Amino acid sequence: MSSLYPFDEIETAVQKRWKQENAFALRDQPSKKTFYCLEMFPYPSGRIHMGHVRNYSIGDALARYKRMRGFNVLHPMGWDSFGLPAENAAIQRGIHPAVWTEQNIAHMKEQLSRLGLSYDWSREVTTCLPEYYRWNQWFFLKFYEKGLAYKKEGLLNWCDSCLTVLANEQVEEGLCWRCKSPVTLRPMEQWYLRITDYAQELLDAIPDLQGWPEKVRVMQENWIGKSEGAEIRFSVEGSSLELSVFTTRPDTLFGVTFVTIAPEHPLLEELLPLSRQREETESFIRKVLHKRATERNTEPGEKEGIDTGLRVIHPLTGDHLPLWIGNFVVASYGTGVVMGVPAHDERDHEFARKYGLPIKEVIAPSVAHEPHAPEMAYTGPGRLIHSGAFNGLSNELAKGKIISELETRGKGVRKVTYRLRDWGISRQRYWGTPIPIIYCETCGTVPVPESELPVILPRDVAFTGKGGSPLRDSESFFRTTCPNCQAPARRETDTMDTFFDSSWYFLRFTDPSNTAEPFSKIAARQWIPVDQYIGGVEHAILHLLYSRFFTRALKDLGFVDSPEPFRALLTQGMVLKDGSKMSKSKGNVVDPDQLIERYGADTVRLFTLFSAPPDKDLAWDDKAVEGAYRFLGRLYQRVLELSRFPSPPPSSGGTGKTPVSSAQKPLLAKIHETIRDVTFDLESNNQMNTAIARLMELLNALGNGNPEKAEELPLLREGYTTLLLLLSPFAPHLSQHLYGLLGQEGLLLDQPWPEAREEAMIRDEIPYVIQINGKLRATLMLPPDIDRSELLKKALEDERIQRNLVDMKLQKEIYVPGKLLNLVVVPR
Repeated sequence: MSSLYPFDEIETAVQKRWKQENAFALRDQPSKKTFYCLEMFPYPSGRIHMGHVRNYSIGDALARYKRMRGFNVLHPMGWDSFGLPAENAAIQRGIHPAVWTEQNIAHMKEQLSRLGLSYDWSREVTTCLPEYYRWNQWFFLKFYEKGLAYKKEGLLNWCDSCLTVLANEQVEEGLCWRCKSPVTLRPMEQWYLRITDYAQELLDAIPDLQGWPEKVRVMQENWIGKSEGAEIRFSVEGSSLELSVFTTRPDTLFGVTFVTIAPEHPLLEELLPLSRQREETESFIRKVLHKRATERNTEPGEKEGIDTGLRVIHPLTGDHLPLWIGNFVVASYGTGVVMGVPAHDERDHEFARKYGLPIKEVIAPSVAHEPHAPEMAYTGPGRLIHSGAFNGLSNELAKGKIISELETRGKGVRKVTYRLRDWGISRQRYWGTPIPIIYCETCGTVPVPESELPVILPRDVAFTGKGGSPLRDSESFFRTTCPNCQAPARRETDTMDTFFDSSWYFLRFTDPSNTAEPFSKIAARQWIPVDQYIGGVEHAILHLLYSRFFTRALKDLGFVDSPEPFRALLTQGMVLKDGSKMSKSKGNVVDPDQLIERYGADTVRLFTLFSAPPDKDLAWDDKAVEGAYRFLGRLYQRVLELSRFPSPPPSSGGTGKTPVSSAQKPLLAKIHETIRDVTFDLESNNQMNTAIARLMELLNALGNGNPEKAEELPLLREGYTTLLLLLSPFAPHLSQHLYGLLGQEGLLLDQPWPEAREEAMIRDEIPYVIQINGKLRATLMLPPDIDRSELLKKALEDERIQRNLVDMKLQKEIYVPGKLLNLVVVPR
């Protein structure tokens, strides 16, 4: 089909011109307002997919539009190039990750260039190169100096398939976020960043993210998970040990009839030797911990537990309560110990009924006749009963008073907790940034001196996929000397989570050639926060939360002024085919290269932008692709025909005041209404689909003109020139080519965006919508001051209306001046 029009030749020629004129390079224009447009940079997997095409087409259209609106636009691209897929490829294909990554980058860069995206490639950033990751290491050292980076041992999420630790945020319903294998817990040491130090700040700033989608703000708020309550200490009978419980319901403390501990809780090592049921308890623990993580980290289908035989002492009543181990308690949430209040918690109620544990009601409904089924837990408000000195208090008032009593007795404190946990950044794999730490038997943990950065990732490693990080087997890397005492020492062999790389790359884009620092404060001050960030909603927790933390930490260290990285966020919808997201496993993938080869890059871009609003899912439709192609074909043929007629001197980009006759006023109005409406669509909410629809309408309206009539030619030229200016962000190659055919000079990128003139939109006639029983049947162009009777007469004379009134009787008409006439009819 591509042979119908020479789009391939046009696109090749236009791209050559862009390259020759260095059209997309950021220019030093201090007098202009700045606009930083950024799409999330890709992992170099080897091929772009339709999700990439959509994401980058949205960003490119916005960047081009803003440049035409007079902004100095920063629009860069790079590669998130460390990570497991490259290392797995090395194992499977016998090729070094660096070679595999370099090959993929070269191919994907060529694909992106084929789309005509307006990236300033002089600012390209590749995270696996030493000139980038040295600054990862530099930031790590700064964080280490400030106590934001630390190492500790703990039970960590482990993926047996990827052979590495995962952060909590990288465990999705108990499965590895990348390979979907079950995640288990393993005791290990690893490095963390204290993101929890910023939990309240990150939470407090969420309402200020007005340019972000509400769903993303809610997801971050829920993930941070602030809870206010009390931390209560239960002493363990017969020992000096205490178990801490965090609860948001201290008002139910007198209703506690048992306490449950997580099967992986570290204190069990000290508790189990005290148990008379140790063997049975240990057997239960082994059974639970060997179950799939999906059955443990989410609500299990069946709640199971075992009585340890140990007892804990209630901090206010002195009652001795059984200590249970439960499969529904997880050590990584809260304190790993929960108090069981079966009368007022559904989960505890279910557990108590299953195992015959006591149920003690301590909150009664405030209103006597308020319905309350005794066989169910009551979780509503009320007044305390069976609670000693607190009887009769409302449960809300009782919360504070009970906490105060606990504090007086030294058995508890008022506390705020967060679901958010510190960010574990250690990965037991090769293809990542080496953590700049040295271990010395004399000096202990020693940071690598800044003067010795970067710590280079060695090439002399063997990829077997077994036995942990291959860095341990690289003598040139692993063996070193202590910077302090010069004694033999060893390097840290864990590498950084690749989300460390992407947590600040947007800052590097502002100053990518700087060899003295990661970026200058002047550059960061000029460009940060990013004005428009575009990417998938799947990054709402991982990348976006980490980037917010990173930026705030850098602000506190004095490197940036802005506490937030991104002013506005657009989360584009997925590309669906046959009702599902495109994926190789489902066999519903559309290859962008084949599509571009057949229809051209402009058609592919136009289709992805026209077929759905940017933030909604796009359902693949072959007919819609062909429709976009036909639209561009009609435009090409029309302008080609128009270019054969004598042209007047070049106008100012189609915004001049072309003289028009009375008969041409509706077309002039349509041209300027289109300018106004397309500008509104792009300026207010990035509704590119409706903007393109308006351009299609304008092409239809221009098609009614006759270039052979000398009096119509000037307005037609203005109309088509305006159409090309407005279309250029979406279909830049054809727009540029046709712009030249109309005698216009220069790059469209450098032309000013058209301005709608109010006086041009004043019509001698306006459209009246004619409906029959609420359904559109005709649109009539009539004077704006026409009266009701004359409008009805004109409507009834119209053949379209007459055809719809056959065997129908007019009952009444509803008239809205200047808008519509709705005829209400019934069968004769």
